This record gives sequence, structure tokens and C-alpha cells, in this order.
Amino acid sequence: MFPKIVQVVPTQEHTVYVYFEDGKIVCYDVKPLLEKEVFAILKEIDYFMLTCTIMNDTLAWDVSGNRDNTKCIDIDPETLYALEAVKEKIA
Repeated sequence: MFPKIVQVVPTQEHTVYVYFEDGKIVCYDVKPLLEKEVFAILKEIDYFMLTCTIMNDTLAWDVSGNRDNTKCIDIDPETLYALEAVKEKIA
């Protein structure tokens, strides 16, 4: 079982800082996914920033706007936790 995600902070560069309850911080780069049909909606940076959240206990985008766990785009938490830890760059 992976530690719980407690915060996500999207950036203008289509990356997201993901904070885990054990203190680990990773930076997930979404840019490589934006050419895939399911992620294309996230190309618009304002939409990317506004819909980024935690759903299904992982990084997600609330594309329906009503917190419906079945209608979101999410990233496997194992994928996120496997990323190299980074230092917080957000001030």
C-alpha cells in the first residue's frame, strides 16, 4: 500500500507537484500525455489548473465538474510514488 496523497499543486508548465503523507514529493510531467485523446482536454492550461485535484486517492482532473469519481482522468498512484523525489520548488 502506498502512502496517501495529501496535496496536489499544478503548475503553468503542465506539471503537478504531488505530496504524499510520508513527506515524499514528486513532480509529475503531464506534457507527454497531452497528445493522447483522453488527455487532450488538459492542453488548455486554465482547465488543467482548475480541474486538478485528488480523486480516487490519487492525482486526478475533475472533468465532469461534479466530483464524480467515475468521470475523471486520474494517474495510477503507483506510477506517481515510483517517481524520484524532488525538493519543493513552489514558493
